[in-house]
Amino acid sequence: MTQLYIGNKNYSSWSMRPWVLMKQAGIDFEEVMVRFDSFDDDSQFKRAVLPINPAGRVPVLKDGDIVVYDTLAICEYLAETHPGKKLWPDDKAQRAHARSICAEMHAGFVEMRTHCGMNIEADLSAQGRLILRDQPGVRADLDRIVQMWSGLLAAHGGPMLFGEFGIADAYYAPIGARIKTYGLPVPAAISAYIDRVQALPGVKAWIDDALAEKDFLIFEEPYRLGR
Repeated sequence: MTQLYIGNKNYSSWSMRPWVLMKQAGIDFEEVMVRFDSFDDDSQFKRAVLPINPAGRVPVLKDGDIVVYDTLAICEYLAETHPGKKLWPDDKAQRAHARSICAEMHAGFVEMRTHCGMNIEADLSAQGRLILRDQPGVRADLDRIVQMWSGLLAAHGGPMLFGEFGIADAYYAPIGARIKTYGLPVPAAISAYIDRVQALPGVKAWIDDALAEKDFLIFEEPYRLGR
């Protein structure tokens, strides 16, 4: 049985990516939720995760005796083991482009990830206005996302970044969630794309579960006093 170890759905953007990819693609797996308590070495979270991932992080995919950690590695493994699901575009050039933007997400957008932590259940639009006012790096990240998505949607005609849902859409789904949470201003076409992604059954299932968690972790939410 394939297992996917994840963290809190409200907060864990990296866990969200392979989970929604597998759900939306119809890849069977067992979810193993390891809730965040803290990331101290003696925390319950670390005690649960370290035996399967020496890096002590989620997500982790366990497929029989094979263990894959790191989101991009998991997505590549799934594309390799489920070729019929067409998780990458068929066209070689498009596939290279899709891999490139996923790697860009993996290594980049640090300012947005730092200042706009994922929090699906919250309305942080007031904080978002202040962040955009004070953080030029976040403004630059948002501009790049709008440029990227606009170009891809125009080139491929939608409804997803490369026509049909795939790894690229799963990879950027948490960015769409951040844009919603912080009320970041984007063009109508970008907002419509986010809505289409969030309406997908696999993504909606994650969002619904995140809304049902009802956790409040202070170390994840330095910008408010409570739910």
